Amino acid sequence: MRTQKPRNNGLTMVMDKGFSVRQAEDFMAVGAAYTDFVKLGWTTAYLTPKLSEKLAVYRDAGVNAYLGGTLFEAFVIRNQFDDFLRVIEKYGLEYAEVSDGSIIMPHDQKCEYIAKLAKHVTVISEVGSKDNTKIMAPYKWISLMKAELEAGSWRLIAESRESGNVGLYRESGEVRQGLVDEILNEIPNEKIIWEAPLKAQQVWFIQLVGSNVNLGNINPHEIIALESTRLGLRGDTFHNFI
Repeated sequence: MRTQKPRNNGLTMVMDKGFSVRQAEDFMAVGAAYTDFVKLGWTTAYLTPKLSEKLAVYRDAGVNAYLGGTLFEAFVIRNQFDDFLRVIEKYGLEYAEVSDGSIIMPHDQKCEYIAKLAKHVTVISEVGSKDNTKIMAPYKWISLMKAELEAGSWRLIAESRESGNVGLYRESGEVRQGLVDEILNEIPNEKIIWEAPLKAQQVWFIQLVGSNVNLGNINPHEIIALESTRLGLRGDTFHNFI
């Protein structure tokens, strides 16, 4: 049975790479019922005209928007964490992402930032590197995930980038199945948002976990297609939920 909004499981996080206000309105006209979160990808929020107006479109449609983790990193590396908090307050955001995919940060320090932010907003933290030359062992993923949950993360994002060929995936886009299996042995599925920008990746996770798997980095133009896949109304999953 597919969960309905507001939901804690079966979440869909969509990537906004720089929509205009009008594009956001068009997206919400078809996608609001199927979208739980919109991530304003990496640092695009900094460059987006009429950001307040666009955030209002998402808010009025019942969709939570938050800033990409790279923007958090851009503030932190400049010793401007307090300024980051002020940005969140200025725009009335209820969620924030903490990541370290582009900078080198001791994990204890990352967990401290999670704990600090959790006093102000609901924290979603990202695990995994954006560097495809860094292959992290499963035990390391699990250790980092457990520590970030303990620090105060509400949900964990398993990294793949918007290209879907790092972190969880091999360069070809193929899922690192052993990694996913080991993570699911240690971390509750509902705590993880799996970045899955490619259709084959979405299908793989839906077949593994079920229609209510949490998926992220979804292309806005694919939101209806994804929901049909979740419901078994597409050839890829047609026989899974009969």
